[in-house]
Amino acid sequence: MKSRVKYGLNFLSSNGTVNRFVPLDATVVTPASVSYIQSKDLSRKGYADMGQENRDTRKFEVLIIGAGFSGVYQLYRLRKLGFDAKLFDAGNDFGGVWHWNCYPGARVDSHIPNYEYSMEEVWHGWCWTERFPGWEELQRYFAHVDKKLDLRRDTEFQKRVTRASFNEEDCQWRITCADGETVKAQFVLTCMGFAAKPHTPNLQGLSNFAGATVHTARWPKQGLDMSGKRVGVIGTGASGVQVIQEASKVAAELTVFQRTPMIALAMQQRQLHEMEEKAKKSGLKEIFRLRNASGGGFYDLETDDRCAHEVSKQEREEVFEKAWAKGGFHFWTGTFSDIITNVESNRLAYDFWRAKVQARVQDPVTAELLAPLSPPHPFGAKRPSLEQWYYEVFNQENVTLVDIKKNPIAEILPQGVRTSEDIYDLDLLILATGFDAGTGGFTQIDLRGTSGRTLKEIWQDGVDTQLGLAVPEFPNLLMLYGPQSPTAFWNGPASAEVQGDWVVNCLIHLRNKGVKRIEAKHEAAKAWTQHMEEMGAKTLMPLADSWYMGANIPGKQRQMLFYMGSAAYMVRCNESAETGYAGFELR
Repeated sequence: MKSRVKYGLNFLSSNGTVNRFVPLDATVVTPASVSYIQSKDLSRKGYADMGQENRDTRKFEVLIIGAGFSGVYQLYRLRKLGFDAKLFDAGNDFGGVWHWNCYPGARVDSHIPNYEYSMEEVWHGWCWTERFPGWEELQRYFAHVDKKLDLRRDTEFQKRVTRASFNEEDCQWRITCADGETVKAQFVLTCMGFAAKPHTPNLQGLSNFAGATVHTARWPKQGLDMSGKRVGVIGTGASGVQVIQEASKVAAELTVFQRTPMIALAMQQRQLHEMEEKAKKSGLKEIFRLRNASGGGFYDLETDDRCAHEVSKQEREEVFEKAWAKGGFHFWTGTFSDIITNVESNRLAYDFWRAKVQARVQDPVTAELLAPLSPPHPFGAKRPSLEQWYYEVFNQENVTLVDIKKNPIAEILPQGVRTSEDIYDLDLLILATGFDAGTGGFTQIDLRGTSGRTLKEIWQDGVDTQLGLAVPEFPNLLMLYGPQSPTAFWNGPASAEVQGDWVVNCLIHLRNKGVKRIEAKHEAAKAWTQHMEEMGAKTLMPLADSWYMGANIPGKQRQMLFYMGSAAYMVRCNESAETGYAGFELR
């Protein structure tokens, strides 16, 4: 089959997502969380059941939810300080997103050594094999962390939290899990990450597809063979780019359904050798100090203070080329200071990127779909993906690109996907359709505060938090790597340590002062949301319909969900702590 271009329309529906669950070994696999269904079943028993306890109810000082970078770091720190802490996770092992993301090609987009813990007992005996590690190596890394820090003795897996309510009388949380157990904790630390709830678009006929349907975030642990099959991929975000690259090597036919072109940057991946890695060990302490003090969790991203549109073309090209050669996010945040704030400078960066891509795609019509003359959105206003051979994929005979903005995906048929102009026969349908980012991990839990209202209800018209750390009406619940903190602009390990240390120090302060309860004030949360909106308005970010803005989920309130700049963010967090935790009520 020769490479060809077909057309289609946006497949997203205003009716919301498909809330179904089918076991991994069934014909159709969807990412709908089993916890969603279980929480719905439990809710029919009535909110009052949350108060029922018996003599065997387990009690903890601190319950941590989520065994990714933040959750593991909290357990490590709090145990050393004498807290009675327990870690619950819905999965079968450590890793957070790297436990769930095991689709072909899944790998991190933050380069080593930025993307690892700074604790010497962890890095001393570990050497990476790739500059951007894949999911297999990251799972091995978490196994190494577990062994070094003895995490497993205070961690329980397959403990999916479905409900939690705060009891005013004893100042304790009641937390119910999918297995039916209810435990109590004085403090709850949510470390679910920003990508805890996969998003499945409401595609007509999805359940009728006769082949296998799988979301990249819920790829079967036993793997899924794409060899010799007719594979369709809906979505060209980060996971879409990665799985498309791998599918192109083995699929008999690969059909890519593209809504918005991905502005993907050159990864510049390379292998790392053990001797090279060992030689770096002596400088790691300084690297981690610089990383944790930086504005994004990268020790080596340097920005030119000049404006891109004010320098000569030769100077600008030199800066752009240097950043491009470094790879990773250097071209996104490591060129000129005004790329994300000035329209003219932003367009110059986009045009440079477009020229790089167009030179790699043979067919001019396909090249224009992948890198159009008019930017689909400001460069960098959506998180770029990193690619290795993504654009060369579309030069292959077995690959078809379908532009689903021009004609609709009418329905999913038993044999494949029907657009208004064609039918694409498929054996396997891959949904690379992203996440209900930032808030989805919270709203899928029946989480109730002092008013009895769920957090989902409270956030229906928009998110309000104090510093992205706490929510009014939810005492003793502290969020890490959640909405309204720099989550999306801060790599996981750096955030786990820097934001994590603030939370640990807060709990130490409460313990030393005999304070039993901390709660965000309404006025402080409103002020923080207003500050975030004002901050976002100074940039080009609101001009893109991105998950940064909550715009990828039908019906979700559009607002700036993540704080831009971790250094400035921590200044504000530390100012609050230094003034007796301003913006919080302690009692």
